[in-house]
Amino acid sequence: MMNLYRAVALPFAFAALTAAGAAGAQPIKLGELNSYKQFPSFLEPYKKGMELAIEEINAAGGVLGRPLEVVSRDDNGTAGDAVRVAEELLSREKAVMLMGTFASNVGLAVADLAKQRKVVFLAAEPLTDKIVWENGNRYTFRLRASTYMQTAMLVPEAAKLGKKRWAIIYPNYEYGQSATNAFKKQMIALQPGGIEFVEQAVPLGKIEAGAVVQAVLESRPDAIFSSLFGPDLARFVREGEVRGLFKDRPVFNLLGGEPEYLDPLKDEAPVGWWVTGYPWYAIDTPVHRKFRDAYQAKFKDYPRLGSVVGYSAVQAAAAALRKAGSTDTEKLVTALSGLSFQTPFGPVTFRALDHQSTMGAYVGRTAVRDGKGVMVDWRYADGKDFLPSDDAVKQMRPQ
Repeated sequence: MMNLYRAVALPFAFAALTAAGAAGAQPIKLGELNSYKQFPSFLEPYKKGMELAIEEINAAGGVLGRPLEVVSRDDNGTAGDAVRVAEELLSREKAVMLMGTFASNVGLAVADLAKQRKVVFLAAEPLTDKIVWENGNRYTFRLRASTYMQTAMLVPEAAKLGKKRWAIIYPNYEYGQSATNAFKKQMIALQPGGIEFVEQAVPLGKIEAGAVVQAVLESRPDAIFSSLFGPDLARFVREGEVRGLFKDRPVFNLLGGEPEYLDPLKDEAPVGWWVTGYPWYAIDTPVHRKFRDAYQAKFKDYPRLGSVVGYSAVQAAAAALRKAGSTDTEKLVTALSGLSFQTPFGPVTFRALDHQSTMGAYVGRTAVRDGKGVMVDWRYADGKDFLPSDDAVKQMRPQ
């Protein structure tokens, strides 16, 4: 774990103390924890995104006249280790806030710790709806569009098809369960009467793709909804193509258009799936172009979605510190509630009602071009348009 700390934290510290030209000032520390060993395809780009943001912020003079520093720990993908290293970041490193996490169950554990310890937690990646609704608390803010939001971006297209029997395949932990519940609830609302769901839950990272595909085939679905990602998604795609599962069956997949998961498939990428993702090669807005050019110049590589999330999380923390004018927790909470800040996707706001950000996602269909998977016919879905009503949130969120 200390080796990871040196690999992740020290470059940020160096940038903080040199680029800002403020070696005599005490850095403001952001305590970051994540499952680097468990989910490297997403979190290595995420780490680079954080590094780029820290470099830019400190080159511009830092925050509150002090350099900004990210101090990272690996949470090993478990709730127990996450709580332990979060406590270490607070007590030993004197971090002014916690940020990060990937898996939804880990994010929920850190959110509960933030509530107990009364410290800000900026949940960068965990997608479970509970983190801002059923288990929401004063100190936790979530950056990425949730499972509910991303599902809501896909469901209108799914409902238009009028399919009656849906197979649902999902990783059997908090994120997959949350995505499944959101899909079923939203589909029933848009297409009431006669709709059926046949579910296949698979252990995260351990899918037996042949058995799963065969079971889905035997259930004779009209269409498929999946929240698989990473190696599980790749195995499912390959086995499903071999066995003809996707022939004449529409498929919808959360996260399936993210480069982290689409790129490894190369020319085996599925064709025609509806997905949320990140077509980094085709987004030509000024803010995205500036980010992409800076990222490619620094790392000699193209950004992934993790890069955007890491960069945006640090920018959000810096914006909160500037608005608060302080590192005091209660002032940071007040600053974050309703805070607007810039991301490579454009301006984003943390809603005061539930601390969910309005960051959106790109929605489109998959295709293969020049031997690799891409997104086509894509559009940006603004997160603010895919949130439940204020009254619905008030019923779900503890008062």
